Amino acid sequence: MRIKFRLLAIAATVFSLGIGAGPAAHADVTMGPLPVQFDLGAGIRAMLFPETPPPGANDPTCKLTPQHPRPVVLINSSLFTQASAYQAGAPFLRDNGYCVFTFNFGNPAWISEIPIQAVGDIRQAGQVLSAEVDRVLAQTGAKQVDLVGHSQGGGILPEYYLNVLGGAAKVHSLVGISPSNHGTTLSEMVYARSLLPPIGRALYDFLGMAAPGLTQQAVGSDLVAQTYGQGDTRPEVTYTTIVSKYDEVVTPFDHQFLSGPNVTNILLQNGCPIDYSEHASTLYSERAWRYVLDALDPAHPTPVPCMEVDPFFPNVR
Repeated sequence: MRIKFRLLAIAATVFSLGIGAGPAAHADVTMGPLPVQFDLGAGIRAMLFPETPPPGANDPTCKLTPQHPRPVVLINSSLFTQASAYQAGAPFLRDNGYCVFTFNFGNPAWISEIPIQAVGDIRQAGQVLSAEVDRVLAQTGAKQVDLVGHSQGGGILPEYYLNVLGGAAKVHSLVGISPSNHGTTLSEMVYARSLLPPIGRALYDFLGMAAPGLTQQAVGSDLVAQTYGQGDTRPEVTYTTIVSKYDEVVTPFDHQFLSGPNVTNILLQNGCPIDYSEHASTLYSERAWRYVLDALDPAHPTPVPCMEVDPFFPNVR
């Protein structure tokens, strides 16, 4: 029964792609200098203010320290903005001593306050990311940044920046939460482009014109081939993927894993089978963000307790 209802929920999750399918993954509020809400609802509430950075981000008074000498640039996922994506991640990292920066990209309209972004051409978004990294390095005086992102923001977009645009020298590490690596079948839905020809293909092509950043992440796209065609990784960069086997958006889920000598691939269910996080909820998962801390500072590991998580059925275990 659980699986049946998960399949019914795919459509809602695809629409949200992290905007808010289901309740919080772990709805505690961790109090520190900044409150941290591991609650998907926090992202929904922030949707109307896309130009407002999340708490802890883009603070001009933040100073790098010997313990955390690199700024962290957060990259949001498709259909997200800096505000809706990182109401948990930005304050959580700031409370743990990191200088955090966010930005918007891929706006499908000329209105900056549109609540759904990151759907434009990913090649253009790569140029925006490149400019943002340069801006952050100039502001902080650092030589490198750490990149942390979810879905597109942890997968094909930063990979394009590193592998195609030559950004590897400016990046120490890339941490991808549910990253859109190697192309997704979207729970087999991309194959609808081959159904009822020419209708399926025409609808798919229309989506590609209206929101190219979505179809560019599909399995078999030219951008996927260009981005990963010369290998997943670059030797200067360390990589971490944080993946759930219940992901319905970036499928098969093992497409998210990277291959290379400096790669750590983490499956959230390893050692914690009661973590039923899917694609959207990993963005607001406390367990995922604790793994992010480990990736950013592996010399000082953070405990990652096994917590019971079911974003669709909080009362059914």
